[in-house]
Amino acid sequence: MGAPDSEDGQGLIVLEAGADAAGLRLDQWLAARMAPDFSRGRVQALIKQGAVRIGGNVADSAKRKLAAGERVEVALPEPEPADPQGEEIALDILYEDDALIVINKPAGLVVHPGAGNWTGTLVNALIHHCGESLSGIGGVKRPGIVHRLDKDTSGVMVVAKTDRAHRALSEAFADHGREGDLKRAYVALVWGIPSRAVGTIDAPLGRASDRVRRAVVPEHRDDARHAVTHFTVQERFGEDRKEFADAALVECRLETGRTHQIRVHMAHIGHPLVGDPDYGQAFRTKANRLPEPLREKVKAFPRQALHARLLEFRHPDTHMTIAFEAPMPSDMSELVQAFREF
Repeated sequence: MGAPDSEDGQGLIVLEAGADAAGLRLDQWLAARMAPDFSRGRVQALIKQGAVRIGGNVADSAKRKLAAGERVEVALPEPEPADPQGEEIALDILYEDDALIVINKPAGLVVHPGAGNWTGTLVNALIHHCGESLSGIGGVKRPGIVHRLDKDTSGVMVVAKTDRAHRALSEAFADHGREGDLKRAYVALVWGIPSRAVGTIDAPLGRASDRVRRAVVPEHRDDARHAVTHFTVQERFGEDRKEFADAALVECRLETGRTHQIRVHMAHIGHPLVGDPDYGQAFRTKANRLPEPLREKVKAFPRQALHARLLEFRHPDTHMTIAFEAPMPSDMSELVQAFREF
């Protein structure tokens, strides 16, 4: 945060408007002085709460214009307790410091509370684990979710613990790494073998017929979002056994990060993920064209075969590029091994 003119140690920041502040909006000037710890939206919320005084009087508007020499006081409230509540849920922690935590999310764990999943989520687990080390995202002691993995997708995730880290990481993910160091690599087991060993899928995504699913849509549609996935075929299975269904292990690297992007894009080119309940339904009978015991392993696999293997990003505090990898979980690695052996 820009250095305050004084701070009393009790959450009161005292600033003095210089000559360059004359005529500026209060929220604009404060956001600049308190960056990077406070966004303009956070400053506006503090003003609305009556936490900002000018010359001893409560500031009545974020739009108020400043005069040179005015004394501005900002009373920082204690972060509010988190809602939802923390729950003791085991976490596979790859890295943690004061700014962020990196975890290897297991398949089956929902990231954020919502309809049908108000408890037992990653957020509940992080609130319990991080405790007082959460300094407050937007004034609330909660973890800052900057990207998500589907419930049944496993792998590496980073979560912010401070407002500053939350903003920096959110900007990096929103920018998709174009202006910084952000790399995301996934491994997927897909039906069929792509005709190209390396390829790019550039197809906009929008809502399908229901609220949850996504589909490739015309780019002129209002809800169309630019989406690009790069893929590389790593292994081929059943290529020389034409009597059986074939499959491939594919690495996917995201240039953008849309909801269900890999799942929709791979299905779009005719290679849906094995086990995908939403985008691979038309390929369910493929399992019938596999030998035993592989056939039953595929039919029993309860989720899409997708794992976030690698996440690389710039640390919001140190600005060093750091990378984390997580091996495939046992259920998916055993399924891949079964394909290797058939």
